[in-house]
Amino acid sequence: MYQPVLHPVDRHRGAPVSGLERTARCSQRFEPGLAGFTLVELLVVVAISALLLALAAPAFNGLLSAQKSTALVGAFMDSLNFARSEAIKRGGRAVLCKSANGTGCSSSGSWDQGWIVFYDANNNAAFDPGEDLLQQRGATPGLRLNGNAQVASYVSYSASGTAKLVSGAFQSGTFSLCPDPANAAAVRLIVLSSTGRARSKNGSAGDCP
Repeated sequence: MYQPVLHPVDRHRGAPVSGLERTARCSQRFEPGLAGFTLVELLVVVAISALLLALAAPAFNGLLSAQKSTALVGAFMDSLNFARSEAIKRGGRAVLCKSANGTGCSSSGSWDQGWIVFYDANNNAAFDPGEDLLQQRGATPGLRLNGNAQVASYVSYSASGTAKLVSGAFQSGTFSLCPDPANAAAVRLIVLSSTGRARSKNGSAGDCP
């Protein structure tokens, strides 16, 4: 005589359940609609995520601009200090000038196009054949580095470590480092004194030409 197989739970309850009924009950426990997200819920999550990214983007871009500004300020001041130390060590003129090609001084454009440091044997603030090229720095896209009148094209250090124009007059000035487009939080100034020493400080959007 056929005896129905009892599921352990059904044995406890004392109710006989056939194998077909047990399979049907198990399938009901895993209906697809009982878990996961609906299409509407998924679209809501995507929309909220996009909104949060849009709100965070300006702050993230500002942070990147500030980091790039800090890095360029550090590199430029390192080159100023290097030129000064070379002038003292060599007992003659060492010049930092803006350079678009890394092989000569540029008469136009801003400092973010790049610069070179060289030993200026004839004290004319121009890199001439036979003079020693000491350092090169390439362009920095996305930032603008400008110098005011006395430091618009070059900085020349004498053997004493002071900054002097080719005329012999003391040289001092201010460089403004601005993101493009201007972001006031990332504006930095580099101030060169006639003693040849440079320092940096925070600037404002009004400092950008």
